[in-house]
Amino acid sequence: MPARNFSILLVAAAMLAACSADRGDGGINDPYEPLNRKVHAFNRGLDARVVKPLGAGMSGGDGDGAGSHAIAAAGNFGSNLAQPGKVVNHLLQGRPGPAARTTLRFLVNTTVGLAGFLDPASSDFALPEEDTDFGQTLATWGVGEGAYLELPLIGPSTERDAVGRVVDIVIDPMRGWLNRDQYLIGMGARLASKAGERGRFGDSVDSILHESADSYAQTRLIWLQHRRHELGEEGEHIDPYAE
Repeated sequence: MPARNFSILLVAAAMLAACSADRGDGGINDPYEPLNRKVHAFNRGLDARVVKPLGAGMSGGDGDGAGSHAIAAAGNFGSNLAQPGKVVNHLLQGRPGPAARTTLRFLVNTTVGLAGFLDPASSDFALPEEDTDFGQTLATWGVGEGAYLELPLIGPSTERDAVGRVVDIVIDPMRGWLNRDQYLIGMGARLASKAGERGRFGDSVDSILHESADSYAQTRLIWLQHRRHELGEEGEHIDPYAE
């Protein structure tokens, strides 16, 4: 992607996220709740009818079975393809150390790890994945999280993270290095890994998504707490009923 377009994209993304109203008291900013609840109902139904059965079938209830190993390999492959994009975000956050380690992790798993299907970087080279994304980059730049959103198929997010997801796709170096079919295979591997995770953590997901009195409020609370902790933005205690 031309440097000029890249710079314009980053500035536009930052301005878009910065325009969103932010809440600095640690509470919940959810002005789109009526629409969010409709999307949540769609996602909840999709999980019950498609994702949950698929995840259960892929996990097979046997953590040591061939199916579980295949899912792990697919997840490793998809995760490895995501590493160059993480390098870009580490650099944009002014973190050369994690960028260098992530680059080395990508090289090790791509070569020794047989195109990323294995993860010797973690097991043999002490190079665990250092996860990041453009939502975190925006947070590092001081952009507020904005309003809470629930996105179709994707699930919980915020205005800042929604912008970040789009930018992550645009700045992903693998889009230029792989052809369309190869890139789609990589995306499919990541989706397969997510379905496998749904099977492994089925009881926890079910208790929140299908067994709680208000699954929308419960999902929103847990996701915001986790994301803010992840970004070091815990702030004050979240009141689940504060708007």
